[in-house]
Formats: sequence, C-alpha cells, structure tokens
Amino acid sequence: MNFLDLMVRQGNMENPPRTPIVPGFECSGLVEMLGEGVENFQVGEGVMAVMCYGAWAELACVPVENVFPLPPGMSFTDGAAFPVSFLTAYLLLFDIGRLREGMSVLVHSAGGGVGQAVAQLCATVPGVTLFGTASSSKHEAIRGSLLHLIDRNADYVTEVKKISPEGVDIVLDCLCGEHTAKGLSLLKPMGTCILYGSSNMVTGETKSFFSFAKSWWQVEKVNPLRLYEENKCLAGFQLLPLLTRPDGATRVRHTMARLTHLYIKGVIRPRIDSVWALEEVKEAMQRIHDRGNVGKILLEPEKAPIPLMASDSTDTSEACDEEGEEDESECKEREPFIH
Repeated sequence: MNFLDLMVRQGNMENPPRTPIVPGFECSGLVEMLGEGVENFQVGEGVMAVMCYGAWAELACVPVENVFPLPPGMSFTDGAAFPVSFLTAYLLLFDIGRLREGMSVLVHSAGGGVGQAVAQLCATVPGVTLFGTASSSKHEAIRGSLLHLIDRNADYVTEVKKISPEGVDIVLDCLCGEHTAKGLSLLKPMGTCILYGSSNMVTGETKSFFSFAKSWWQVEKVNPLRLYEENKCLAGFQLLPLLTRPDGATRVRHTMARLTHLYIKGVIRPRIDSVWALEEVKEAMQRIHDRGNVGKILLEPEKAPIPLMASDSTDTSEACDEEGEEDESECKEREPFIH
C-alpha cells in the first residue's frame, strides 16, 4: 500500500481511473501462468512487480517488462515492499539529483517507505549529509537512519541552515504546496528540487477542493526567471508513467538490477510497518491517512483478519495477534471499505 492509493481513493489524481477498479501498484508472489512468448520466467518462480492498478488481489496480470525475479533470500514481504519505494528513491537521488560524495539532501516524510529508502541509499555514498522531516512521534523509531531529524511542524528551513548555512544540494519534496518554494529557497547554486508527490492535498477523509487549489496555487507561484538567475533546478518525477514508455521501462529494469544487487549484499532492505489482511484494508488505509506508519504497510491475501472488538477503530494489525482471543460476544461487524 502506498500513499498514492489514498490519493486515488479520494479522487486527487489528474486522470483518475474509471470505476470499478482493483487498487494497488506493487506486489509479490509466485508466477501462476505465463503469457504467450514469455521466456524469462517459470511457473512457480517468486517475483515482485509494479503495475498500474490491480495489485490488491489474489491474482494479478502484469506486463512482463514490469516483473522482476525475487533475489536470493528475499521474502515475499520484502518483495511486496521493495519496488516502488526503492525505484523511486534511486531514480530521484542518482538519475535526477546526480547524488555524489559530499553532497547534502533534504527529504520530507522521512518515516515513510520512500523516505527510509532514501536514507539507506544515501548511506551508500561517502560524506552525504541527510536532513529529514517527520512527525515527532516517529523520531525515536527512525533516529538511527538519519543524522539530522527535524519535526515536520517546525521551521525546517531555519533548522537546516543552522547546520548547513548554504543550504542543500537536493530537496526531495512529496508535500508540494508552500513547501516547494521553501525547498527552492534551501537549494545551493546548481542544486535540484524534485517534486514527486502532493500529500498536502490529503487533509481529510474526502477530497478537499480547497487543499487542492491551495497546493496548486502555491506551486504555480514559483518564478521560472529566478531559477536561471539563481542557478537552481526544479524537476518532477512519477514512477508509473515511466513504466509505460519503452525507454523508461529499460531504465527501470537497469535500476532494479542495481537495487537487487545492493539487497543481496545486505546494504538495503525495505522497512515494514505492519501487515494486514485484505479485509482490513480500511484500517490499513486509515493508518496511512493518519501518517502513523513508519515504513511500508502491506496487505496479505492469505492472512486472516483480526476480529474487531466493540472498542476497536484502526488499531488492528499483525501486532494484535499476540493479544489472544477475546469474548466473541464483544465482536462487531467490520464495515465495508467502500459504501
């Protein structure tokens, strides 16, 4: 499950899919059947995949270009959490940002799947200074992955400049809105600010036209003339459209080969927040909506849902398995995901 799934559900996509749809953009599992002409995989082989919808299911049909073998030692759990976060992080840092030794990076939502992947990949380059913003409640959990953690509600521009007065070389902005101008102000000359999300548009349980318009307006206020006057670059990235282009799919495959090599060497590994049954998708998505996850949230088709108790809301996850059985008389019916 990715934050993009929440934006799809709320209708915050520029070109929303027509319903009915099966959500989900990445998965792992065993090859059940091969299409005509497919030669690089075998039935029963463990794989991970990226797709444009359809991952939240027992079976998924995926173009062969978007399917990757599970490297030795990788579990299905890691496989489901690996592709989107690490492909995004790698392409942001190395293909667009041109990360090199001694550079500095600011990443927002450092406790999320992409944020944690960014932290691990930055650690592979000597002398990189990494700043990250995250909710203060997540700091204890992710302190070991980032040297400079900043509260997401603090004045992070001031906090960064206390340590790096000249600013940073790369800003990774998944928030959008007012943060885009702030990110540009933090860039050193020849630096790059990369937009790869707009999570600030999600402020409530349903689509907010006010939040959408506010974010759009604040980004539009960026003055392109100042970019070349200050020698700064503003870029954008989205993984899924890249997969539909032949040159993009080739780039993704080459990147995945590098990433799986790093995984085999034990250098990188996805951080898992929690695993939920498909029937618990409502509670799992609420955890992402509330920005409560540290790392990736997964849906497991074969996992049995935890019975909801009368006092339960969204705190139903694999951690609850250890609490033991409760009186069946206190159970309540799980509400449907979509009414």
